[in-house]
Amino acid sequence: MTDATLPYEHNRARRNVVVLTSAQAFLGAQMPMLFVVGGLAGQTLASNVCFATLPISLIVLGSMLAANPLSWFMQRAGRRAGFVLGAGAGATGAAIGAYGLYLASFPVFLLGSLITGIYMSAQGFYRFAAADTASDDFRPKAISYVMAGGLASAIIGPQLVKVTSQSMIIPFMGTYLAVVAVNLLGSLLFLFLDIPKPPVPSEDAPKGRTRWELITTPRILVAVICAMVSYALMNLVMTSTPLAVVGCGFDEGNAADIVTGHVLAMYLPSFFTGHMIARFGVEKVVGTGLVILAAAGAVALQGVALENFFIALILLGVGWNFGFIGATTMLAGAHEPHERGRMQGLNDLLVFGGVTMASLSSGGLMNCSGGDAQTGWMSVNLAMIPFLALAGGALIWLAMRPADD
Repeated sequence: MTDATLPYEHNRARRNVVVLTSAQAFLGAQMPMLFVVGGLAGQTLASNVCFATLPISLIVLGSMLAANPLSWFMQRAGRRAGFVLGAGAGATGAAIGAYGLYLASFPVFLLGSLITGIYMSAQGFYRFAAADTASDDFRPKAISYVMAGGLASAIIGPQLVKVTSQSMIIPFMGTYLAVVAVNLLGSLLFLFLDIPKPPVPSEDAPKGRTRWELITTPRILVAVICAMVSYALMNLVMTSTPLAVVGCGFDEGNAADIVTGHVLAMYLPSFFTGHMIARFGVEKVVGTGLVILAAAGAVALQGVALENFFIALILLGVGWNFGFIGATTMLAGAHEPHERGRMQGLNDLLVFGGVTMASLSSGGLMNCSGGDAQTGWMSVNLAMIPFLALAGGALIWLAMRPADD
């Protein structure tokens, strides 16, 4: 790259960050919307309350199943095509979900949730797309800025739930129709995205490491473990939160406000997470995130007053931010460009596999591990302990390895 092309590349990287941040803000609003109402809607449709959070679990399962095919598709067709495909799937899934509510059919509602997972998977690639055209110095900041777009989604999504959840005769149907509109309008943002398609490799181009070789590289392995644990534990607790809040005597508005606080905490630190990584090192930031996740569980275990829910969920969001953005940055610098499609797809397959298991476990722990909502909520938070120990141990193991390993 010549000196003359540097300003263009720099400006292009910044423009892509603006587009992806806007997509995270507007299109991303559907995720807090669906996480607030998914379990509550599922509770009205499911014949067994233990399956109330199954719609959210299937969103995450759909995301896991879509991760590798989407990564492969973007490697060949480009990021723009992949993101438009994701938004289309988000609109389709929400429309089917609304139809399931109209029919009072839990299976149809679950099908819509599964298809919605394709959007969730595509949104997960926004952070990697931000790194595609960014310089080494700008990369952690680019990832952080895109994640910071979730700050707006934290406000837009739950407020739309308040306006739409009871706006129609059938509860929550208005929310799902609003999600359709969000996807159709938000997909227009990708017209302004400028990320070149990856070049078709020549016969003598490096093939890169196999998936097994990649995942057994110590730095990559620890990055994936920390990303899995950070995201899975956040999802485990957040999925049960609306059920716990309502079950402990508060209303849906309280649940939406708590989720708003949580999602704000997820994304607000992103304005400085990249700078912290650059200054203190990625391992210290990830470790700090794990400690904050543990603090969230400790606060939740102290009681079920409204302030306990707020503080625990805010800490949960900050811990996820440090842990997940740190792990993403660690991973992005640990593989070559020609390994991008293979490794990023594998990473999100594993991460969302863990999130799927956490989401599936959340409803059972919440509704079927005790006689009341408070007991279920305690069970959810106690389940965090072994996984935090796993991630913390992996991070310590990496730090103790010789520098050249």
